Amino acid sequence: MPKRFRLTRRLNLGMTEDAYRRLRAFSREAGLDEGEALSFLFENFDSVTNHENLTARLRLFNSELEARKR
Repeated sequence: MPKRFRLTRRLNLGMTEDAYRRLRAFSREAGLDEGEALSFLFENFDSVTNHENLTARLRLFNSELEARKR
């Protein structure tokens, strides 16, 4: 029997405008609301990411983070 889909955790989260626009576009394309889309992405994180690309992107993001905060 499939698991019942309940959103049991609520969190305040901050994201860049670009990230929010991409989340909204993804959720629209998938026919989900933003919370459902985030749940899908994190429940399936390993299968929707490429580990090597993720590592490189994370390194780049971290190197630019301080400049982006200003």
